[in-house]
Amino acid sequence: MPAGADSSDEDLMLAYAAGDAAAFDAIYARHKGGVYRYLLRQCRDAGIAEQLFQDVWMNLIRVRTSYQPTAKFTTWLYTLAHNRLIDHHRASGRVTLISTDDESHADVVAALPASRRSEPESRAANRELGERLKDAVAALPAAQRDAFLLQQEGGLTLEEIATLTGVGAETVKSRLRYATNKLRAELADFSPQLREDTG
Repeated sequence: MPAGADSSDEDLMLAYAAGDAAAFDAIYARHKGGVYRYLLRQCRDAGIAEQLFQDVWMNLIRVRTSYQPTAKFTTWLYTLAHNRLIDHHRASGRVTLISTDDESHADVVAALPASRRSEPESRAANRELGERLKDAVAALPAAQRDAFLLQQEGGLTLEEIATLTGVGAETVKSRLRYATNKLRAELADFSPQLREDTG
């Protein structure tokens, strides 16, 4: 029986493994944005992120028939993405890749739903906030950045991140706390504007 748009990720993946191509389209539509942002914010190079993104989905296609829903689908998917990043870093001989001149993703923050006021100043502030946030995330230590992005982009729980990264849940909790505190400190001057725009 074909999986529908309201099916769980796990059911869609099982349907895709059984030959339902539309199920893949639904999975891809649900997760392409988060996976791409996770990869881009880890390597800060749009060209590399695009290649890694394609590799992740090709890996999913390649292993579809062996998929078993033993964990939440997003944990499995972000494990593929995480492992592809690790392979890339090993092959490049670098632990982290950071480019400070990448502006290809600036439009994502500008495209977020605006507050009731959509004046140019508000859009400019959102764009600046987005750039500052990207830089602040890139400046986090690699382990903290990875945990933060897995939670924010992948929606993974502490336990899922712990399993994926091979550390204890308390370690993940500490990494997330340190990352959040550093980001708040870095963006402290934006706090009044953030409260105003979200109110």
